Amino acid sequence: MNTPPRSITLRFLAAPTEVATLGGSIQGGRILEWIDKAAYACAVGWSGGYCVTAYVGNIRFTRSIESGHLVEVEARLVHTGRSSMHIQCTVSSADPRTGEFTEASNCLVIFVAVDDSGKPKNVPPWLPVTAEDHAEADEAIMRVGLRADIEEAMSRQEYTDKGTAPVSVMRFLAAPTDVNWGGKTHGGTVMRWIDEAAYLCGTAWSGGPCVSVYAGGVRFYRPIQIGHVVEVDARLLHTGAQTMHISVHVRSGDPRTGEMNLTTHCLTVVAAIDEEGAVTAVRQWIPQSDEDRGLEAHARELIALRARARIGALS
Repeated sequence: MNTPPRSITLRFLAAPTEVATLGGSIQGGRILEWIDKAAYACAVGWSGGYCVTAYVGNIRFTRSIESGHLVEVEARLVHTGRSSMHIQCTVSSADPRTGEFTEASNCLVIFVAVDDSGKPKNVPPWLPVTAEDHAEADEAIMRVGLRADIEEAMSRQEYTDKGTAPVSVMRFLAAPTDVNWGGKTHGGTVMRWIDEAAYLCGTAWSGGPCVSVYAGGVRFYRPIQIGHVVEVDARLLHTGAQTMHISVHVRSGDPRTGEMNLTTHCLTVVAAIDEEGAVTAVRQWIPQSDEDRGLEAHARELIALRARARIGALS
């Protein structure tokens, strides 16, 4: 019996239609779509069947990708659970005139294999062989505990009308062009919506363009049906010297009933930039209500948890 492929690399040119709203670089949401597609291909190749995105963590955007540049998205299996596959994704790009690739983003994506009824099913176990394999598997296992801490911290927060923080809301129908191979909305598309809502909130607060620098704790609770109403709610939680920490909730529902359910939750960090594209100072937001102060403390807690992830990766 042949061993399933452990990794896959997508390679293509970044198109002009994929640039950010302002500026000539590719939008962060589009990079998230690329990551999800590569990770999906890797997960399906390993499991031999349909898979769904369960979680995306610690997405770092270290530099921009220009339109017309050659892009490589590598997805590599680093750990398996009973039905889950932990996949490390790295996005690199190069000017096609030089062919010199440098990393632009990386993250860990968790997919779950499901059967025809949508229930989790077992996947072939992957066992590390080399020292590098063991190091990657150990880091993935370490992140399981960290992921649980992040999810717990995010789940205990309440968002009500008592908050006074700036909010931006997008509302639309999930279109047939958003469909994945299982007939639902593609996870990468949902992450693009999250990035766009965070951009909208960050730009409204800073008064100028902004770029995504981090997204974490992207938790998928349930799928979004094609034709359902989608609401993407982005709320400012905390400002740094040049950054804005924004919590994004995605809800969807059947337009015939009007009932909306939470489908995805994420924390995104965007940085304000000037007309030349350089990171610039952002005006500070001062929490006003008890809820504001609680959510700002929550944002600081997540900063500390992310620092734990970086320390764990280096140890």
